[in-house]
Amino acid sequence: MAGGGFTSEVSLKRAHLYEYRITGYFVIACVMAALGGSLFGFDLGVSGGVTSMDDFLKDFFPKVYKRKQLHLHETDYCKYDNQILTLFTSSLYFAALLSTFGASYVTRIKGRRISIICGSISFFSGAIVNAASVNIPMLLIGRILLGVGIGFSNQSVPLYLSEMAPAKIRGAVNQMFQLTTCLGILIANIINYGTEKIHPWGWRLSLGSATLPAILMFIGGYFLPETPNSLVEQGKLEEGRRVLEKVRGTTKVDAEFADLIDASSEARAIKHPFRNLFFRRKNRPQLILGALGIPMFQQLTGMNSILFYAPVFFQSLGMGSVTSLYSSIFTGGALVVGALISMSLVDKCGRRNFFLCNGTIMFCCMVSVAVTLGVKFGQGVTLPKPISIFLVVLICIFVVCYGSSWGPLGWLVPSELFPLETRSAGQSMVVCVNMIFTALIAQCFLVSLCHLRFGIFLVFAGLILGMSCFIYFLLPETKQVPIEEVYLLFQNHWFWKKIVTEQEDVVAKPPAA
Repeated sequence: MAGGGFTSEVSLKRAHLYEYRITGYFVIACVMAALGGSLFGFDLGVSGGVTSMDDFLKDFFPKVYKRKQLHLHETDYCKYDNQILTLFTSSLYFAALLSTFGASYVTRIKGRRISIICGSISFFSGAIVNAASVNIPMLLIGRILLGVGIGFSNQSVPLYLSEMAPAKIRGAVNQMFQLTTCLGILIANIINYGTEKIHPWGWRLSLGSATLPAILMFIGGYFLPETPNSLVEQGKLEEGRRVLEKVRGTTKVDAEFADLIDASSEARAIKHPFRNLFFRRKNRPQLILGALGIPMFQQLTGMNSILFYAPVFFQSLGMGSVTSLYSSIFTGGALVVGALISMSLVDKCGRRNFFLCNGTIMFCCMVSVAVTLGVKFGQGVTLPKPISIFLVVLICIFVVCYGSSWGPLGWLVPSELFPLETRSAGQSMVVCVNMIFTALIAQCFLVSLCHLRFGIFLVFAGLILGMSCFIYFLLPETKQVPIEEVYLLFQNHWFWKKIVTEQEDVVAKPPAA
């Protein structure tokens, strides 16, 4: 059990009695729900491309445009260092982290499906406002509406997929969220490549095209069934069993339904899920691993700095505007490849192996990028073509590894860890922490690139090393363990069992006034 490498070989309650078969009803429900990931991905792809378009910069950030023209034929770490420009990207994620607490209430009380619908409506509204923007305040209002939509979708979709999926294929099903996120990024990059040639309003078309995934998500949410877990949690037992039988393709669901009822009984006894998550010893592993550590480290890989600013980054390396957008398509494609690799293997190879093996490769890539830039870049001359190609290849390898590990597993593993009683609160914390660090990376990357130069990639390399150690020592393997029985893993883990098996503290109460 060295290094926390405990697997799922633990006595579970009724897992061996679960039965299922894959039905068309189940597949359609999961595909429609997973479209929520395209909202997040589409925005990641669109915003980076738009901020590198000359027409957009001339309309809203003329100082950045003039600085870009002055350095058009030379490299410069600081071309795009503008805090208002980065606020255009990061404001969405600040809005998302605040909205997730409202999304938690809706998800728990009204269900996962209603939360998905709310997210699609807000995202659609934000896309319309952004496309029609004539000044920076309108841009920011649109970004805030987009952020609310992402807060709701990121809160509800991973939960929906994890709860609908049978334990043996839960990893692959949950990662449909990451796959649609990656496809959203790739499609957005392709759209940016086309609209960059449409002057002077191509950027409006890019921003307005975000209405398309929002419409698809709304249609999906309207026709989706609610998850059996949520129906049972709301006291709709007959409907919950009926949906469970339909998604499992069998009437022999007594064992799984009994586990749902047990989990729901415990959940209904919890009146303050956030307080329980923070103060009950038995929830300490879920708090540290699922709500704080994994979503924080997912952003500290440095991946989103590449996704946000891939065109800007490539332009800073001396590539032309069109060439940089073209290169960002390669990174989007690499992300899709990573997601497909993870979907096909994660339930066989396990979560820990993907985290640790790919983390090692990501570390090597970041160190290589830093060394290459440190030796060859920043002297006021354009990088030689072979060096530029080498950097793009390194970044694509990094993206494939992220796309098959920290990207999808950063959403999958936390959605598996929380018991039903704290699941909506836990997922809110996941989204909140994720969005805090997403926003900080978005806001700080360009200024860090300007001041730390190639050193920023060494910082990311150090963080990747640290978070790999975090996974190695603290995360048990959760593959093929029924979602309502994952908590049993911590009772047998070399480190966590010392905490969760100690005498339970009474839930902390607020101090008297």
